[in-house]
Formats: sequence, structure tokens, C-alpha cells
Amino acid sequence: MQYLDPKLFTDAAIPDETKQLNASIIALTKDMANWWEVGAQKVRDARAKGEGVFPAPVKSDRAKWIEIDGPAGKIKLRIVAPEKSRGAYLHIHGGGHVLGAADQQDRLLERIAETTNLTAISVEYRLAPEHPYPAGPDDCEAAALWVHDHLRDFGGNALAIGGESAGAHLSTLTILRLRDKHGRTPFSAANLVFGVFDLAMTPSARAFGDERLVLRTLDIQKFGDAFLPGLDEQQKRSPEFSPLFADLRGLCPAFFTIGTKDALLDDTLFMHARWTAAGNKAELDIYPGACHGFIAFPSAQTTQSIKAQTAFLNSVLG
Repeated sequence: MQYLDPKLFTDAAIPDETKQLNASIIALTKDMANWWEVGAQKVRDARAKGEGVFPAPVKSDRAKWIEIDGPAGKIKLRIVAPEKSRGAYLHIHGGGHVLGAADQQDRLLERIAETTNLTAISVEYRLAPEHPYPAGPDDCEAAALWVHDHLRDFGGNALAIGGESAGAHLSTLTILRLRDKHGRTPFSAANLVFGVFDLAMTPSARAFGDERLVLRTLDIQKFGDAFLPGLDEQQKRSPEFSPLFADLRGLCPAFFTIGTKDALLDDTLFMHARWTAAGNKAELDIYPGACHGFIAFPSAQTTQSIKAQTAFLNSVLG
């Protein structure tokens, strides 16, 4: 029988490097403007230039864009291919359904492509508040159907999906939509990194408070309201919005990653438990003291986490 080690959740378990990183993030973001006050596009533009909490994105010379037909026009896909591909990894970026872009994690896509021999394909889905639900999920669903239909074009039949934060949420919704709407269960693995799975907020999200360690309680509220405008808490917990409450039977093996200083800690702990209780294989990877979005920052924990994620994909896909 497996048990969570309570020592993982103690301050004594937090590496000094992680403590220093967290302190620098809090200091850097102390007076940072809120996206809902200055406008989402202004914050998106600043993030694209590396003006904010996250390091400036480094573009890959190997990456290319293609366009596919979507439910409301063209959808751009950012593609990074290995030397010899055996299939595809459908990646969905994070950013609270409001921020982020498919070309802001090329180095991560390169790492996945190089270590798994999967073609990494990141979706440029529509963002809230300009495009609230169901725009983003619809785009991810369309991208998943297209990749599945064209999988042989990517060198094989292996297919995985994954993403970070809102990207983990959208990845899960995509898995469920393909099963429930299209009768397809094409994914052999899901890589769900510090995801949000209850859009009405889990206890850890509610209790986190206003310490600006990337993601505060207020940020989660504002992101949720932008994505699901006008809905109350009960409505936000509908399975079509919050996969924590969905029927999770018959899904692929999943790998859940979370840090203990992440406001979304409970989202991952609860979702891992429900995924497993539904009869699916699942693994849980916990990082003491790691904050939300920690794999965007250079650290030993980041190196360890990305290595663990790719190892999981290789172990499941064979």
C-alpha cells in the first residue's frame, strides 16, 4: 500500500535553493500590476518579452507553425519534432485561460521531443476574457481530433497529451470530450502539471491567501470569472467545467506534478485520488516548497520534474 509521506509537506524538506527562489518571486511581484486592472493583452505582451515573473521565452530554431481548421476559424499549432518521431505529444499551455501562448515554452517542447521521440504540438487556443468558455476547450478538442486523425503523419501511433496549470485542466477536458462526444480514447498517457481541476476552488486554493507566490487566491478567482463569466460556485462545479467532478472511468494513465507551496495543491491531490479510484493508473510527483509554475524557473527541482515527466511518458508509451 502506498502512502503520502508527511515529511514532504514540512518546511524542513524544502531545499535552500527553492526557499531562495520563492523569496525572489515574492519580492519581484510585490508591486506588479493585476491583469484585470491593466488589461489582459498588456500583460500578455509583457510576458512575451520576459517582463514579469517568468523568464523571457527562448524561441526554438526547430519550431514551426501550421494552421488547421477550427470551430471559429484557423487554429495555430506550434510544432517541435525530434530527429525520428514515433507519434505526438499534444501540449496545452497554461496561463489561467487568460495569459500564455503556444510559443512561450519552446525549450520544454524541445526537451520532450528529444527525450521521448514524440513530436511536441502546442495549441494556440483562444483566450478569455475575450473568448470565454467554450472557446478554449473547443479549440483544444478540434486540435486533438486533428492530431489523432493525422497521427501517422507524425511518424507512428503513440499519442500523449499534457500541459501546465490551465493547460492541465484543458488537457483533462479534452480527454473527456473525445471520450464522451466522439467515442474516442486515443491517448495513452496524460501529463498533468500543477493543474486546476475545480473551478469553484479547492480548500488549498481558498486558503492560500494573498502571498504573491505566482498564484494567489484572488488570481484564481479572477481567472475563473474570466473563463466562466456569470456562473456561481455550484455551476462552476459542473463536470463540463470542473473535471474533478466528472466520470473518470476508462481513462489513460496519468502523471500528476505539484509543489507543496502551490495554491492548487489540493486540485492535484484530489484529482490523483479520483483518477486512481476510477480504476485508472496514476502517479503523483510532489516537490517540497515548489510554487505554482515552478518548472519555468531554472532549479534542481525543475530538472528533476521534467526528467520525471518524460520518464513517465517513455514508460507508458514503451
